[in-house]
Amino acid sequence: MKSLAHSLLLLGISVSTILVPTLHRLTAAEKQESPRLTLSREKNMLYIHGDHIPGGKIPINYLEAYCRANSTDADWGKHTVVKHETQTIDLNADRTVLKLKCTVADGITVEHTITAKSDEVDFQLVAHNPTKRRSEVHWAQPCIRVGEFAGLGADQTDDKYAYIKKSFIFLDGKPAFMPTRNWATTARYIPGQVWCPADVPRTDVNPRPLSSEVPSNGLIGCYSGDNRWIFATAFEPYQELFQGVIRCLHADFRLGGLQPGETKTIHGKIYIVPADMEALVKRYQQDFPEQVSGR
Repeated sequence: MKSLAHSLLLLGISVSTILVPTLHRLTAAEKQESPRLTLSREKNMLYIHGDHIPGGKIPINYLEAYCRANSTDADWGKHTVVKHETQTIDLNADRTVLKLKCTVADGITVEHTITAKSDEVDFQLVAHNPTKRRSEVHWAQPCIRVGEFAGLGADQTDDKYAYIKKSFIFLDGKPAFMPTRNWATTARYIPGQVWCPADVPRTDVNPRPLSSEVPSNGLIGCYSGDNRWIFATAFEPYQELFQGVIRCLHADFRLGGLQPGETKTIHGKIYIVPADMEALVKRYQQDFPEQVSGR
């Protein structure tokens, strides 16, 4: 574990001194191109397709899990995960609007309308508890696989964590590349990294190493292998940001334990945009005004 921590610290230094100054800036002609995103679903995997996406698609385990509270130091299988099934309701002819319905074992339902646009995928969720008891589910995980996008997938490297040098969250209002400062290395399950917003109990997040740092906002993402593109994602309300163990990044959304009869809406975005961080942040702030001031 000491060697892992040492390697991550060295990696952080190299990122801050090498990666940022060499990020590619798209030409005017490239910016005028109109990329097209489409959707497909196979078993529990949602795919975002685009000719311009490195690797051609971004796979998402959607959804990986619905989860109970008191999860930070709990057994993942025996305590945290609440079983669910996801049904495809409809996919339109041009594969830009996908409708899903999740039925969770404790009785709640979550309807998803997922819309692909030219450079983003929009998520509109409606969670409802039709039962007479409070739901056990407090949060849920879309597991987004970004290894191929970052040019560091299984075909490029055996190092499952090489992609984190291309990945970022926001600390002190600025992009912070991974491994971020105060990188945690101990937890029930290792490795990985969790960042918990101030308004979420630190007892209720993923049982992976939990950073002492509080993210400035709910945006997490990475640069493409050629530095021409940024992938980023955010959900509101959000439970945690997470760097996982399957070359993945998460902005896990919060349900909070729906009361009997309660309905809650959740919205999310995945951005696949030219590598202009300032433009991305402005757009994110417009889409998620609730998160602008941080948590």
